[in-house]
Amino acid sequence: MTDPAEEMLKTEIEGSLAVVTLARPRALNALTCAMRAKLSERLWAYARDPQVYAVAIQSESPRAFSSGSDVREVFSLARADLAQGKKTFADEYALNWQCECFSKPVVSLIDGMVMGGGVGISLYGTHRVAGEGYSFAMPETMIGLFPDVGVCHVLARLSDHVGMYLGLTGRSIGRADAYALELVTHCIDRVHFDGIKAALADTWPVDTVLDERHVEPGPGDLAPYRHVIADCFSAPTVEEIVSRLGVVEGTQRDWAQAVVADLAKRSPLSLKITHRHIREARARDLRQTLQVDYRLAVRMLEAGGDFFEGVRAAIIDKDGAPAWSPARLEDVTEAIVSSYFAPLGDGELVLPTREEMQALRA
Repeated sequence: MTDPAEEMLKTEIEGSLAVVTLARPRALNALTCAMRAKLSERLWAYARDPQVYAVAIQSESPRAFSSGSDVREVFSLARADLAQGKKTFADEYALNWQCECFSKPVVSLIDGMVMGGGVGISLYGTHRVAGEGYSFAMPETMIGLFPDVGVCHVLARLSDHVGMYLGLTGRSIGRADAYALELVTHCIDRVHFDGIKAALADTWPVDTVLDERHVEPGPGDLAPYRHVIADCFSAPTVEEIVSRLGVVEGTQRDWAQAVVADLAKRSPLSLKITHRHIREARARDLRQTLQVDYRLAVRMLEAGGDFFEGVRAAIIDKDGAPAWSPARLEDVTEAIVSSYFAPLGDGELVLPTREEMQALRA
């Protein structure tokens, strides 16, 4: 019997380049447990293979690099066996850390949407190339979760509090904004991706190959609103963010009101957890952030509340009418939020240090 991961995540070595291809187009390359396990196994092999100079990760489809993790799969696994649901998150975050610690150049060729788990397998590589259809989003607050896969470590460090804006709203940005925020390293149209791979297969220096093809993307769509974002999303509470957005006047008023409307549709609990997580991630490294991600994910699975309800409303029943609990921001107390951040004791996610990861590679 054919391993489904073999069909959905293809790997090959071309010259000195290892190529990983996400090949699940009908599901917009949503990452299954099997796909992530195969990617982890191949990365370990490539790290040890002297023939491999660099790794390229790409998608067969221009519609999506990856729409994220297969949330329907996580939902089903956790409903049937809570321990298996927890393991799914643990394995995903371990893969994210493995991507960060990988010792060779990794070039992610990203065209179409990249969200959630797709961000987790591309953001920590050395080079991130945005095609003309690139679209970045972390929409987890829409399904009662939070921006995970370590991304709060990155969001916390974006200028003008744009990371808080992206994390809370789940709104998408194109490649011009992503380049300005350094979420991507190069902007190169998809037509040049094959040429990039051919050069890397011939062991040309990665920076030279990409720099020669890069095009300046111009100003992003967020440029006119950066000062409003900086003022509103620097607020110490989610309620204050909403309050500040509500009094924005002038040419930015309609935009601010639309953001308020978006926030009103998100899980209030997710919003408050995300707000605290991003603020605290400023003092954490990626490994620590991933460990807190796991703590939060476990609490959400154990609570059986907004995450399951959000997935039900968005993906299972598709009625678009989640019943969040608590239903209002003001009812999500600091005590409730703190309970999600509480240590797990013996159940904490243990990730090797960077030095230990390098030793495992040898």
